[in-house]
Amino acid sequence: DLIDEVLKWAGVEESGSKRPAKVVDVGCGIGGSSRHIARKYGATANGVTLSPYQAMRGNQLAQEQGLADRASFQVADALDMPFASSSFDLVWSLESGEHMPDKKRFVDELFRVSMPNGRIIIVTWCHRDLSPNETSLTKKELNLLNKINRAYYLPEWCSVDDYVKILEEKGATDVKTEDWSWVIAPFWKAVIVSSLRPGSIWGLLKSGFSTQRGAYAMLLMLRGFDMGLIKFGLITCTKPK
Repeated sequence: DLIDEVLKWAGVEESGSKRPAKVVDVGCGIGGSSRHIARKYGATANGVTLSPYQAMRGNQLAQEQGLADRASFQVADALDMPFASSSFDLVWSLESGEHMPDKKRFVDELFRVSMPNGRIIIVTWCHRDLSPNETSLTKKELNLLNKINRAYYLPEWCSVDDYVKILEEKGATDVKTEDWSWVIAPFWKAVIVSSLRPGSIWGLLKSGFSTQRGAYAMLLMLRGFDMGLIKFGLITCTKPK
């Protein structure tokens, strides 16, 4: 399971005094990560999303799964969360950073709500790191990202290195990163192959412009993977005491 593998990679302990007790899931969707982590560690989890439907559905699923007392979801801005500073010992963000229009403010807010010595985990789509002699991506790469942004309504991309610089400026310790594109790329290829089957193509033609645009964007994402442009980045660190 991806969530368990990321938690293991980040060094989140499953037992003992350092296991997480209070978790925030930033950009939670319908709360799959929150419920899993709450169940795994016996923790309480708060999820924030901009979608009223996602918050409602997340709370419904928590109720159905017997986790209503440990997992709750609300509509809130990830760049201005309604929590006191130093509230959580695990700050988790899975595939939401790419949606944030201000990456520095996003990281600032993750840092703010983390307890001292708390663990922060960011799993996000990024563009490749720049080499020492580069000042920007190539024109071809920027054009591809712009096409993906228009299809998925995404803001400007950044690199894992960009996240590291922001974290280090804030004094983060134990900063660790890894590129897991190799884990995700086969999934994208499998989805695309499935979508090219005759029945799937016919369904896509009838689905409407929005779905068709999403399918087109997946092809662009795969092209970005093949170019080495698009990365599935993992970043973790500790907020200093």
